[in-house]
Amino acid sequence: MKAARAQEMSGRDPGEPHSPAALEAVRLTKRYRGTWALRDCTLSVPAGRVVALVGPNGAGKSTLLHLVAGLIAPTRGGIRIFGEPVGQRAAALARVAFLAQDKPLYGGFTVAETLRFGRHLNPGWDDALARQRLAELDIPLNRKVGKLSGGQRAQLALTLAVAKRPDLLVMDEPLANLDPVARHDVMRSLMAAVAETGMTVVMSSHVVSDLTDACDWLVVLNGGHVQISGEVDELLAAHRMLTGPAELADGIAARIPVIGDSRSGRQAVLLARTGPGTPSHDPRWRVSGVSLEELVLAYLRHPDATVLPRPALTAT
Repeated sequence: MKAARAQEMSGRDPGEPHSPAALEAVRLTKRYRGTWALRDCTLSVPAGRVVALVGPNGAGKSTLLHLVAGLIAPTRGGIRIFGEPVGQRAAALARVAFLAQDKPLYGGFTVAETLRFGRHLNPGWDDALARQRLAELDIPLNRKVGKLSGGQRAQLALTLAVAKRPDLLVMDEPLANLDPVARHDVMRSLMAAVAETGMTVVMSSHVVSDLTDACDWLVVLNGGHVQISGEVDELLAAHRMLTGPAELADGIAARIPVIGDSRSGRQAVLLARTGPGTPSHDPRWRVSGVSLEELVLAYLRHPDATVLPRPALTAT
């Protein structure tokens, strides 16, 4: 299972005391003039997870990632990386690598010059790792960055981030503008890097299907608020799709939280959080599991529905 894989990669024995969360935000708020990009966001993500950050345009995803990377300061609230407040010590920021959506690279540099630039900027740089990854990807060191394909530039940007040897890799829409083959190759390369290093990854994407097989933790932002935060398997297990008579749907909704409600003629299809009122033994209702995409879409269509994030793991 994904959770077991993440725990294995983190290297922590289940009986050991909990280490600080990889990422912890408490009432994190960011305001741009008269607009609230984030408001009172609270979440806690354990180390070793691969996190899918999902939300509509304008939800605050990029703002959250820029706050995590220390590129902007919050209006109020706090954010910690492995127990340390962001922005107070250079050593803490050195543990974080940030891959922006536009993957800014100097087109006039060769790949080798780009690696030298990365080595100059990052004290923990692993040049052997960078060169090995690029050799495996068949990206020539003497090629100008501007002459690389979109997929190759994405792989080079990912290599620069991984060679920093971060404990936390933050990625803002890393698959944007890539064709399906390049998207698959980048995700496969990313998961190989995660398996090798055990780093925590937080990545945003509009395409939930890109994240389904890779991510084991889900964070949904909607309207500047955290709507869902939790382990993917646990969230999926806590929700069910109910199909049955439309005239009985209101009675179900009165007993358990219904997130999605679609009715056509005499039939209703409800996406609900499971509980004592779930009609699991009522022959008039068919109960089935939900996919990650169905879960995300249901919550995005109902901004008032929430699954509260886990309590913060460390004091602020």
